[in-house]
Amino acid sequence: MLGWFQKLLPKEDKFFVLFERHAQTLQAGAAALDGLLSGATPIEAGCSEIFAEENRADAIAGEVMLEVGRTFITPFDRGDIEELIGSMDDAIDQMQKTAKAIRLFEVESFTPCMQELGKTVVAASQKVGELLPMLRDIKKHAVGIGALAKEIGAIEEHSDQLYDQGLKELFKAHRGTDAMGFIVGAEIYDHLEKVVDRFEDVAKRVSRIVLEHL
Repeated sequence: MLGWFQKLLPKEDKFFVLFERHAQTLQAGAAALDGLLSGATPIEAGCSEIFAEENRADAIAGEVMLEVGRTFITPFDRGDIEELIGSMDDAIDQMQKTAKAIRLFEVESFTPCMQELGKTVVAASQKVGELLPMLRDIKKHAVGIGALAKEIGAIEEHSDQLYDQGLKELFKAHRGTDAMGFIVGAEIYDHLEKVVDRFEDVAKRVSRIVLEHL
């Protein structure tokens, strides 16, 4: 009788496995974005990889939502689980929007600030990759989670500075000569900066979960 009952109990570990798998797609997408911005990867190949990772991420997010409905006892509030995976999915979605804009406007080269923003995307994705496994033991890792969240916030602040600097340089380069070049460049900057914003959103979601469980 006890064995039968135990089979009905949820394996809470599955949520953490799914979060960590999703984080891997974020890191892979970030690496692909950085590669195409730096010139290490052909632009079309990099865009295709981002689209592939977004599809993988969507599938994982779908699994999480199904498990929320199936699981009797979740590791933390169902709404928090849904919001966390939603914020993670928003990050890869924003990478996809960036790749779409690059394809749409047939962008063939990127400014130094755009390339540096690619590095901040990678850095933020790596910090999120460190952050998610800590949710397995919130009480043990509360301080570490707080420290990583601050680091992600600092990365986001740096991305804001790069965005402002990049727009200023872009305006100077195209002032009075190429309005369309400025518009397209500004669009790419906007998308890149928003990717880092979405990673900060993930850190904020995790921090909120921690506060609710201390």
